[in-house]
Amino acid sequence: MSKDTEKAVVGLSGAGLGLDELVRQGARQVIQQAIEAELAELMERFANVKTLHGQRAVVRNGYLPEREVLTAAGPIAVKVPKVRDRSGSGVKFNSTIVPPYVRKSPRVSAALPWLYLKGISTGDMGEALSVLLGDDAKGLSANVVSRLKAQWADEHVAWSRRNLSESHHVYWWVDGIHTGLRSENSDGQCLLVIIGVKPDGSKERVAIGDGYRETKASWLELLLDLKKRGLQAGPRLAVGDGAMGFWAALEEVFPATRGQRCWFHKMGNVLNALPKSQQARAKADMQSIWMAATRTDAYAAFDRFLSIYAAKYPKATETLKKDRDSLLAFYEFPAEHWQHLRTTNAIESTFATVRHRTTRTRNCVSRPTFLGLAFKLIEEAEKTWRRINGPEKIKLLLEGIAFKDGEPVQDDRPVQQKLAA
Repeated sequence: MSKDTEKAVVGLSGAGLGLDELVRQGARQVIQQAIEAELAELMERFANVKTLHGQRAVVRNGYLPEREVLTAAGPIAVKVPKVRDRSGSGVKFNSTIVPPYVRKSPRVSAALPWLYLKGISTGDMGEALSVLLGDDAKGLSANVVSRLKAQWADEHVAWSRRNLSESHHVYWWVDGIHTGLRSENSDGQCLLVIIGVKPDGSKERVAIGDGYRETKASWLELLLDLKKRGLQAGPRLAVGDGAMGFWAALEEVFPATRGQRCWFHKMGNVLNALPKSQQARAKADMQSIWMAATRTDAYAAFDRFLSIYAAKYPKATETLKKDRDSLLAFYEFPAEHWQHLRTTNAIESTFATVRHRTTRTRNCVSRPTFLGLAFKLIEEAEKTWRRINGPEKIKLLLEGIAFKDGEPVQDDRPVQQKLAA
């Protein structure tokens, strides 16, 4: 290391500061610079606004008291500038990076609903986060967490009232999520979740509601609300498990939407009807059905499964056979989309740790809290969702072109052959 480099490192380290402190110092500098940039933009916007005496109307006016904001790097002390509006029109400076009263970064706040759904009570939230952030996880009192939960509930209500007249979806994934949380009204409360694929191939939250044990009445209320808020039509295909409540409600509200049963759920149901000694082989035999290149090959694999297991395990084969057509609906859609359409994995992966937990929170939760927690979970997950494969094929679907075995066809011929002719 050169002497100049060594001097620079010593200067940066503050003569022996630890790595954590260095990270916090760097974070503070970046945050403070970003706040000052926000202020500069505001000052520039009002630069030409003058008082009656020709002075600038909006000027800097010191700083608000320094406060700490809890981030993943620990607590960061920030100073937010103030402005003075001499014109009396009420111009104020509010940083979007550190809004008024915010004491936590979004990353820390995003962890709170996960912890709550994992069974950690409001009073223990600060202690739980301290495992991740050390003793610096302060400011997370029971009152703070309670205010956050109320805020999440309000955000969910506002989102659930948004206008849907411009919304269009090609596909839906639908599921009822039994979290194990007890509500004030019932232990049978579950989340009703719909995630959709837009015409550009991106995914978005469509609906987050609740109901009693996935009944038709619960799903019907949710779907009718979507329609009331302007949703003109359902998707081309909806993917879900065998809960009859949703399918009955869908037939009533959006009868043109096709149904695709989730293979993940179906395989689980079939395997539960088989002895453990047969499950590995049966799983492979079922995979040969939904992995077949064509519907004809899938039918052949389907019949082969029935011939192998029907005599000894009729319950297992009946479970599979009754949904034969809806299990293979994906063959009439682009092959690039098949891996997305065969299961409800888009929802399953989001709620995996919640769905499979066995403990319950020590206290019942209110309905608004229940929905607000789910809303924040999916909001955070949505940031990582990617577009489906082959988004360009969606245009063909919307143009009314049919698909057979994953390929577009017109006049009973593949589109590629017709173009060649």
